[in-house]
Amino acid sequence: MKAFIAAVSALSLLTACSMTLPVKGQANDGSETFTGSATGYADGAGTLEITSNRGRKCTGTFVYVNGRQGSGTFTCNDGASGPFEFVSTGTRGTGTGMLNGRAFTFTFG
Repeated sequence: MKAFIAAVSALSLLTACSMTLPVKGQANDGSETFTGSATGYADGAGTLEITSNRGRKCTGTFVYVNGRQGSGTFTCNDGASGPFEFVSTGTRGTGTGMLNGRAFTFTFG
């Protein structure tokens, strides 16, 4: 029973430990800008949600591949999708990605 309580307590701590930061960025050709948020969790995974000035809404999931770099994929409400990657200091960072072949950059924190 003690082991069960310890496991539940540890799981509660992991799920409670998260950080949400603002995100902003743009398509490299300047045709679209976006804002949103990124939430990272203690286990190294996270989510990224953005909305563009054209009404496109995208959600993504990511994982840290080491202590400072991560990667993930987006799926948008208009069918666009693609990969992204980023470098983080923990509270700030920059990233790049592709949505249906169009490059974009973003910052967070």
